[in-house]
This record gives sequence, C-alpha cells and structure tokens, in this order.
Amino acid sequence: MAIERIVDVNIHEDQPQEQQVEISLRPKTFSEYVGQERLKKNLSLAIDAAKKRGEPIDHILLYGPPGLGKTTMANVIAHEMGANIRITSGPAIEKAGDLASILTNLQDGDVLFIDEIHRLPRAVEEILYSAMEDFKLDIIIGKGPAARSVRLDLPRFTVIGATTRTGSLAAPLRDRFGHIYRLEFYTPEEISQIITRSAQILESQITPEASQMLSTRARLTPRIANRILKRVRDFADVNGDGIIDDLNTKKALVMLEIDELGLDAADRNLLNSIIENYGTKPIGLNTIAALTGDETTTIEDFYEPFLLQIGFIQRTPRGRIVTKKAYNHLGKEWKDE
Repeated sequence: MAIERIVDVNIHEDQPQEQQVEISLRPKTFSEYVGQERLKKNLSLAIDAAKKRGEPIDHILLYGPPGLGKTTMANVIAHEMGANIRITSGPAIEKAGDLASILTNLQDGDVLFIDEIHRLPRAVEEILYSAMEDFKLDIIIGKGPAARSVRLDLPRFTVIGATTRTGSLAAPLRDRFGHIYRLEFYTPEEISQIITRSAQILESQITPEASQMLSTRARLTPRIANRILKRVRDFADVNGDGIIDDLNTKKALVMLEIDELGLDAADRNLLNSIIENYGTKPIGLNTIAALTGDETTTIEDFYEPFLLQIGFIQRTPRGRIVTKKAYNHLGKEWKDE
C-alpha cells in the first residue's frame, strides 16, 4: 500500500501548479522572511558592505536539512542586492560545456544559484574553481595534439550554493565560498507566523488557535507548514465554511494521519518496522531501507533529521536505535535487551 507523504520536504516538480503556489508563498525581502535571525543579520551586513563598495557579495554556501528555505534565501539575497538570479542545480550541469554556457551568459553582479551543489560532476567542479576565484574560464578547444587551452574573462558574479550534505563537497570547492551558513530548524512561534502570512497570501481566514496547532505538526519546517496549510484549507473549503479554525484543523489532521508531533504514517511505519523486527537492537541503514522500501539516501535526508531532532532515534557506531521516547509515543512497551 502506497503512503502519501504530506510532510515530505521534496519539491514536487511533477506538479507545476502546486509548485507555482509554493513559489508564491516565498518571501522576497529580509523583512518578509520569518526566522533565521542570525543569518539575516550577517547577510544584511555583508550585502550593505558590498553595495557600498559597488561590488558583488562574496560567494555564499547555504547548508542544512531540506525545506528550511535555502532557495528562498538565495532569491532574497539577489533581491536585496538588486541583482538578477540564474537558477540551476548540480545534476542539471552534466558537462563542462553546460557550465561554460551558463557562465558566459552572466552579467556583472548577477547571482548564480546552484541547488544540490554537492552533486556537481568533478570535471565541472574543476572549471568552477577558477571561475569563482579569478573570474576566468579555462576551456579546451580541439582534441589530440591540436588541442589548446583558452582563458576567457568572466563578469564578476556571485555563486550561491545550497546543499544538504556539506561533507560531500570537495574541500577546494568549499574553500572558495566567502560565507558559509547553516540554516537551523525554526521555532513553533516562527512557523505559526509563516502559516499566518501564507494564509493571508492564499486569501484564507485562519484562527490563531488553528495556526498554533499547525505549527506543532509542521516538523519545524516552512515547506511542510505551507503544504499542510494547503491541505487543511482544502478540507475547510469542502467540509466547512472555508474558515480554517481549530475544529476543521483537527479533523483534517486526523484524515491526513499527522499526529501531534508531526509524524505521518511513513514515519510511524519506519519506527514500527524497526521495533517489531529488531526491538532495541542497533540496525544498519541498509536494513532500514530494505524494511521500508526506501533508498538509504531517502532515510538519511528525509526521515532521520527530524527523528534525530526530537530524540526518537539515535545513531551509534553499530547502527540506528529507536529510543524509549519513541516507544512511549507509539504506545509500545520498552524492553531492555
């Protein structure tokens, strides 16, 4: 049986209408951006200094779990700089020629945002080094004995890279970023503000109680908060008077199978599978993937961050362990082994 993940942090590129709505909810300035106060303060200072000197801001690396607003922050930075932004991703740049085409079409002061920058092919990375450091592009023309190297001048631009895996970045690439910032999980109060703001943009009426209730189910992640809000709005429109109040919200969350901590059916299935088959014994990542039918990268990137954050699983040298806290939440009896 397929389990739909409402609390999925992935961007659903196969649903353009849904994606368009998500984009409309994104803030465009630091004043609209809720949360990440320390990051905004540091970036505001760097942007003001760069604008005062009349030069692009140093290259920026944003990292952290998915759904926390790395792409949104890149767009905000470009807007605050008054610069154009070109958006691409690591997997989309397959060859050195792809990167050369992007770089030669940039203008002075432009921002190049590379999502999933850790997935850039090594050959592309090596060309990016000199482009980021010297604003030069080294390309090889021809093949064999007739091949020659040509160095082209590039406009002064800013690379903003986003990654969920800083450890997968090559050290020479990481060292070329002048600013490296981690995006933290949001507080329930900040998530509640984001939900209220999104509801206004969607022209939906939401009560403070409903907003607060949704904030505790959103796994401290804005993308999930907005996704749940849209599903609850659908429920309120169909089964109520269109007002998102605490009663409609409770009924919608029950239907969506999202519990009071924000765990969905897929999370509970993962935890229950480990408990029923291995109890409190450590279990390897590949075994968990086999139990759930997911890939190991999916477990690491989309399940574990939040389960670790709330203390439901522990990482040990021998494998993952489900904690007593998770047993209590699921109503399971804890047995020391």
